[in-house]
Amino acid sequence: MKYDLEERTAKFGEEIINFSKKILQNSIIKPIIIQLVRAGTSIGANYCEADDAESSKDFQHKIEIRKKEARETKYWLRMAVVTSPDLKEDARKLWQEAKELNLIFNSIRNKIKNKLE
Repeated sequence: MKYDLEERTAKFGEEIINFSKKILQNSIIKPIIIQLVRAGTSIGANYCEADDAESSKDFQHKIEIRKKEARETKYWLRMAVVTSPDLKEDARKLWQEAKELNLIFNSIRNKIKNKLE
């Protein structure tokens, strides 16, 4: 089976959306959910955008954005669990996937950085 990072990041965004729907909304959690969905879905969107990078440096920049979004997603998942502790196990799985995506993008960035130097 071919490894498809575009599909993986899209599925991750879908899982973030589905997770967010499970959280009982109130005035405290609403901004956290918005930030979580923005960060979690932008990983895939930025991955797609990288396909149209204008240069290696542009591609590297887009990789950096994805790394930041994956890290930010982990943060917002942590905050979501504070307000919805019953979703801790679901959040843990998503947190692990965000961590893995961050490591993948970090590896890609390092390879590109070494080629540019």
